[in-house]
Amino acid sequence: MQRQTKALNNVPLTDKIIYGSGNLTFGVVIQIISTYMVFYSTVILNLPGSVIGLAVAISVVWDAISDPIMGHISDHTYSKKFGRRHFYILIGAISIAFFNFFLWDIPQTFPAIWKTILIITLLLLVKTCTTIFSVPHTALGAELTDDYNERNSIQGIRTVFFILGLFSANVMGMFLYFKPTPEYPQGQMNPLAYRDIGITASLIALVFGLICYFGTKKYIPALNEKLKPDNTKRGAKELLKSLSSALANADYRYIVLGYMFTNIASALIGSVGMHVFTYTFHFGNYGIALIFGVLFGVSILSQPAWIKISARIDKKPSIILGLAASLVAGLYFLILVILRNIVVGQVMWFLPFAILSGFGMGGLFAIPLSMIADTIDVEELNSGERKEGIYYGCMTLCYKLSQSVAIFILGIFLDLVKFDSSLTIQPASTVFALGMILAVGSILSVIAAMLFYNKYSLNREKIAVVQQQLRVREIDEK
Repeated sequence: MQRQTKALNNVPLTDKIIYGSGNLTFGVVIQIISTYMVFYSTVILNLPGSVIGLAVAISVVWDAISDPIMGHISDHTYSKKFGRRHFYILIGAISIAFFNFFLWDIPQTFPAIWKTILIITLLLLVKTCTTIFSVPHTALGAELTDDYNERNSIQGIRTVFFILGLFSANVMGMFLYFKPTPEYPQGQMNPLAYRDIGITASLIALVFGLICYFGTKKYIPALNEKLKPDNTKRGAKELLKSLSSALANADYRYIVLGYMFTNIASALIGSVGMHVFTYTFHFGNYGIALIFGVLFGVSILSQPAWIKISARIDKKPSIILGLAASLVAGLYFLILVILRNIVVGQVMWFLPFAILSGFGMGGLFAIPLSMIADTIDVEELNSGERKEGIYYGCMTLCYKLSQSVAIFILGIFLDLVKFDSSLTIQPASTVFALGMILAVGSILSVIAAMLFYNKYSLNREKIAVVQQQLRVREIDEK
């Protein structure tokens, strides 16, 4: 697609909130999968860690591969009624809610082979549906404005809702669904809790997906005016050409690699965080909820600060600042693992970790997506086309493939460190190894991200020049 007229600017705050609320649709579902799936499968369904690691890895690989495909399809959709994005936002929200409901209601009494088949099948279906929704939704955010700082504002509000999804999955899940009972003193051992949180997540996904669709569809005519009807080929060859063109953009490539490594750190926390807090540090549902509540609360509250920080010192220095905070948090957590016998069960020791991680995460979720929009401007100047779907789809392809490898390896590690779901108390060597996997893995991932983000070369002044050249081109074409 080619741009025809000037992009929308000065999007009202209400519309930014309505658009951003769509992030809850896939954010809450993806996060309960990330946070609870390995624990649910190994402890509740009694499947081996290597089996569930493989199952999750397969779903993530498919999720990754389908993202650029969906981006390509969305980029080449031209509908007067739905535009490029809104049809997929609508059907994605409905189908996410439907399949996620069944994922968390697998009978414990089924044979292991059937439980494994159901886990893999439903995970693939849920991940496909989240791709149908999330890639067009993310691309829509990049289309709403050309303004350098306004992009940060849109992505910041979108990130608030994404973190609210994390908060709902982790904190509200622990407080509302994993309450201790006489039968299950540690509420996260209660099988019915997972069915209930799955139902709630599906309802949240449906409601906020529909709010986003109906609240932003008024922009379809204006967005359609920016585009010319698409007569290019849409097959596999064109898809590979678009992916190659995106990865040839050096600054885009550095963002993708940096974002990939920060998401590996997130995958580590999501996959073994429940194991570490439950078995290494002996926290129940309230302790875990408080730690994650502080972490996500700080992330949400930090969004206005990150918008101001980025406007003042620019996007790249802001990313480095967020990574530095995350690195300090990782080092502090490593110390807690080493001193686990002293800090076990004492939540106050973990609040500095939660605060530092929350502040760093607040910037690392929002700013890179804004930076991607800037690299798309450069691509438009060079090629005359805007392919938001491909750019965001390729980004998620790379980090999800890396996550799948990390999750698969983690599943193997659970078996290697002799984690036994039938034991309430794990061997000392096992709980120490779990903590070290999370701490050291996160530290190395953050350092790798720093190395790539440091190579990024775009800034406010360069993007201003690029956009001025684009405006001159538009005038000349008229």
